Amino acid sequence: MKFIRKNIFNTIFIILFLVIAFVPDAKAFFLKGLMEIGFYSPNVEERPVETVNLTGIKFSNSKGEVIDLGELNGKVVFLNFWATWCPPCRAEFPSINKLYTQFKNDPNVVFIFVDADGDLVKSNKYMADKKFELPVYKVETAVPKEIFENSLPTTIIFDKQGRISFKHEGVANYADKKFTEFLNKLKSAD
Repeated sequence: MKFIRKNIFNTIFIILFLVIAFVPDAKAFFLKGLMEIGFYSPNVEERPVETVNLTGIKFSNSKGEVIDLGELNGKVVFLNFWATWCPPCRAEFPSINKLYTQFKNDPNVVFIFVDADGDLVKSNKYMADKKFELPVYKVETAVPKEIFENSLPTTIIFDKQGRISFKHEGVANYADKKFTEFLNKLKSAD
């Protein structure tokens, strides 16, 4: 009898592991659960800021509107590279959406969510299906590797002088109170 119970437990464990490993929504759900219990808090410790020439780095949305990072001086910029098929991206979106709703009417903070695949129809449909309000863009020009090196998700925060103040590759809980305080600090800095 013990042998059968042990086999059943092992079989269930293996099936659960395979579902989490190969089903993007299951993996996203698992990661989101870990975020909610305190894992994956973004590290906003003081770090040296990195200067990158942002002029000419452009993104466009489905309406044809183009944003040039070099023209956003004086604003804090939250830049996130993601894809619809990426489980860590899916896991962090509820926290990013919560952060976005806190700052979306603030003229000093700009959010840019870049679909790494450049498929705006698919990414806008994903946002609508999940009831996220996040503004989706695609890359229009080359992006320096100091900003993005093909790791998804990647989030970069530029301060009001256009310097990289935060960079994180991988999943993170951006609804974290420390992260909100970090954005407010950047926003109020001269």
